[in-house]
Amino acid sequence: MQTVTELDMLRNVVAALRADRGTIALVPTMGALHEGHLTLMREATKHADHVVASIFVNPTQFGPNEDLDAYPRQLAKDSAMLEAEGVALLWAPTVDQMYPQGFATSISVTGVSDGFCGASRPGHFDGVATVVCKLFQQVLPDVAFFGEKDFQQLAVIRTMARDLDLIQPHVTAIHGVPTVREEDGLAMSSRNRYLSPEDRINAAVLPRAMKEAIGAIENGAEVAPTLASLEAALLQAGFSSVDYAALADVESLQRLDALSKRPTRLLVAARLGGTRLIDNMAVG
Repeated sequence: MQTVTELDMLRNVVAALRADRGTIALVPTMGALHEGHLTLMREATKHADHVVASIFVNPTQFGPNEDLDAYPRQLAKDSAMLEAEGVALLWAPTVDQMYPQGFATSISVTGVSDGFCGASRPGHFDGVATVVCKLFQQVLPDVAFFGEKDFQQLAVIRTMARDLDLIQPHVTAIHGVPTVREEDGLAMSSRNRYLSPEDRINAAVLPRAMKEAIGAIENGAEVAPTLASLEAALLQAGFSSVDYAALADVESLQRLDALSKRPTRLLVAARLGGTRLIDNMAVG
């Protein structure tokens, strides 16, 4: 596996990979890799001749009071994990490479980014859209892979790629990979390591409460009181607050007050200790 930190070299290596055999899959990450990330690499390997992974802790998607400085960075360990998965190229740019002096452009994807995490974290999805757009332009992948755990992020990226003609054939070339979970059901996340031992135990209430709510809704329970019960269960388990718990249309992310015949998701974000956990599950 080659590791590249400068854009000119990246383009040269990508061109050589294409000349070698063809198709390229991109898997963007912020590092601190776990089994969820490695699942993305394995899926990418099934769809392309070469996998390019990126590791970049993107400052533009962190708010002023968020965990940019504390976000775990372990490039050597991550690199070894990627090499073991057969990744061809690691793109690990510095902040100056990604955002050179004078950088003045931001991409905003309205609609799908407006609610949920977009409301709780103003500017977050502008940062996500901007950096992913740059990654697509830098690597020029044939396909790209993202985890469904960040479901709103996936919707933002698909919309941006469609609107800006970034990747063909648009949405179908951006693969969402199902969430990988711990044995107790908690969605794998780099931020789980922030949880204290007690909070880590309590965190497993989140997926359990979501499954209970989904079962109730699928059996005809009204959505609003069911979601209220979900929030109450989280607060009783030690969560300090619930940013949102909502039923939403998969494509538009519009909130629903009843189960739809269209693909639907239950989306939840809640805070436990100093850690913000997000999760989503299919409904119906």
